[in-house]
This record gives sequence, structure tokens and C-alpha cells, in this order.
Amino acid sequence: MAESFDAVVVGAGPAGSAAALVLARAGRRVALVERGPFPGSKNMYGGVVYGRLLDGLLPGWWDEAPVQRWVTRRVTMVLTPTQALSVDYRSAAWGRPPYNGATALRPEFDSWLAGQAEQAGARLLTSTTVTGLLQRGGRVAGVITDRPQGDLEAPVVIACDGVNSFLAKEAGLYPPADPANFTLGAKEVLALPRSEIESRFGLSGREGADIEILGATPGIPGGGFVYTNLDSVAVGVVVRLPELARSKRRPEDLIAALRAHPAIAPLVAGGELREYSAHLIPEGGYDTVPELVADGFLVAGDAACLCLAAGIWLEGVNFAIGSGAAAAQAALDALAAGDISAAGLAGYRRRLESSFVLADHRKLRRVPHLLMSERVQSRYPALACGLMEAMLTVENPAPKPGALRIARREARRAGVGLRQAASDAWALVRSFG
Repeated sequence: MAESFDAVVVGAGPAGSAAALVLARAGRRVALVERGPFPGSKNMYGGVVYGRLLDGLLPGWWDEAPVQRWVTRRVTMVLTPTQALSVDYRSAAWGRPPYNGATALRPEFDSWLAGQAEQAGARLLTSTTVTGLLQRGGRVAGVITDRPQGDLEAPVVIACDGVNSFLAKEAGLYPPADPANFTLGAKEVLALPRSEIESRFGLSGREGADIEILGATPGIPGGGFVYTNLDSVAVGVVVRLPELARSKRRPEDLIAALRAHPAIAPLVAGGELREYSAHLIPEGGYDTVPELVADGFLVAGDAACLCLAAGIWLEGVNFAIGSGAAAAQAALDALAAGDISAAGLAGYRRRLESSFVLADHRKLRRVPHLLMSERVQSRYPALACGLMEAMLTVENPAPKPGALRIARREARRAGVGLRQAASDAWALVRSFG
């Protein structure tokens, strides 16, 4: 026998749990369905959580959320095979409430957030796989599951089932996928003593470090990262799928090369492999966001391609929470109005467009493709490191060359035209400005 709910949310990641929390608090009967044995069991990310969305949903969340470290040090690093150039920023303000970001382990964080939805009245169904959509009269009416108790009926289904959502495809919302709009994130979690991590990264107490890296994947568009947990370090890469396939290289080999780089090796030396994982990431930006609603159906989080990859901003969890909460509010409005058609749910898109979720994606829509270009990935790191090395190398008794002369020389070596560099810089200024 099928059970009936006001809404079914598929996927107990940050988007799904936020949606279930908002619906349950409004008094709606909601099922939160998770295929894993517990929320977060199948999730992977680098991982920094930015919590401003939680301020409104769960005031004072930082007193109970299971975070690892509060990020007080943010490093942007540019690599060549033998060089490294870093911009290292620290802020004491980030180490006290309301905090800016925190490293977290998804099994812990997702379980906690889903628990908040449960406490509000949502029914969490784990080890339950949704195999399709129930449809009646051409509109979604629930989900088909593999549970012995049967399917779940509801006038509204919110799909938070992750990247390349098969439910969104079944609902007809996804165009044919272009692999160039997806990256593969792969990471290793290396166990290290807490005191050793704090010594190597210059941290104390619950302070944490977030290192984002350009030039970490030579020959393949992408990047790298190093994040500190309490007693482990996450080190990994993010690479675009088509070029990864053509390279014939394996992600774990790319991670091994990053670990061995002279700038990274001292930070992770002696770390014992605790975990390896990989995950597809939607990084195509605003132009790849699919249709978001159909009759009785909404899509949020990674399933809606709402991951922001724009260089200095690499965010996903906050966009998932924001879109999940907005989807739930749109569902509440539609249920109250008695119109759960696509037109009745259209307020969801309007909410996202007027919030940071789609406003940031729209503003930065050109950035992902520029950052993945060959010159940004390979030539500019060589230019930046070459410029710094040339400026800091003392060649007495020869007179010091002028800065413009050095810039022209290093640009030629890196194969960069100064006009092209100026054009790219202006494009970034327009996007970020």
C-alpha cells in the first residue's frame, strides 16, 4: 500500500534536508527519502560549509553543528611543476561567531541537518531507493520506491537526488548532458595527528585552513585543494571530464602528483590514507541550469546544477541549502493555493533569481569557461610564477631589469600575449565587479 504525504523530498543531502525542514515546520506531512543507510553515507566533497543560510533556518547552529574546524586561513595558490605562488589571508574574525566557513565531514554534517528536519516533524526513510516517478494525468503524483511498504504518494515531489538527476530527466527537465559542463572531484583523506596539522598549517585550537590551487592538474583543466580537519587533511583535485578521459590518467595519480609537489609535500608527509572518494560536480554555471519545475515537481541542489565554480568562490552546500529552502517555500505556496501545476510552482524560479542562488550564477556566468581555458590553466600560472621568480632573483653585478621588461620576457616564455592577458583581466573585472 502506498503512503500519502503532502510532499516527498528525494535525497537527504543539504538541499533535501533544508527542504524537508521548511515543509515540516509549516506543518506539512513530508517524507525525506535517502537511499543510503544514513544521510551523508554516499556524499563526498572537499569540504567547506558556508553557513549564512543556516542563520535563518537554525539560529545559533554553530553551537551544535558537527563541524571540524573554523576556516581562519584561506590560501589561493598557483603552481607550476617546480614553483608555487600563494596569496595567504588570515582573519581572526572568521574564528568567532557567526563564523565564515568551516571544514566538515559530510556523513556527520548531513546526518545532523537531516536530524533537524526529523525533529521538526519530517519522516526520514533511509535505505530506500526511489526508482521512478508516480504520474497521474500527466503530472507527478509521488515516487516509486523499492521499499516493501510500497510507493509514496504526494502532490509535490522535490528532487534533490544529486548531479545528473534521473528524476529530473524522467520529468523531462534535463536537456542532453554535455560532459564539458561537468567535472570529477576526487580526494584522499589523510590521517595526521592533530598537533602535527596545527604545527604544519600554523593553526591553533579549532582554527582551520583552506588552500585552493590553480595549476594542480597539468594538461587537464581543473584545480586542486587542501583542507584541514581535526585529525586529518583532505587533498584532492577537480578535473573536467572530456580532458580527463583523453589524458588516459587516473584521478588518484593526479592526487599523488599534487601530494608530491614541493609546496604540498611538507604539509601532508606521513599522512595515512583513511578514505578515497570521487564525485561528479556540475560546473557549467548559469547557462546549464535546467528547467526547475514541472507539474507537481521541483529540482534543487546539485540536481539543478547549482554549484558555483568561479575561482575565488567555490561553493555548493550553501547553494544547495538555499535552493532546497526556496523549493519548499514555493511548494508551500502552491499547496496553499491549490495549484501545484508548473505555473503554480513558478514562484520557485523567481525566488532563486531574486536571491544569491541564481543572482550569483547569472553575474558570474562567463567565469567557469574562462577559468577552464588553456591559457588560464597553464600559461598564466607559468607567467605568474615566472614574474615573481624574476623579480625576486638577485643577479648582481648585473643591473636590475625594469618591471615592464621582465613582464614582456616572462609573457613570451609563457606563451601569453599581453593584450590577451589584459582582455582576460578585464573580463574578470567585469564579472566580479
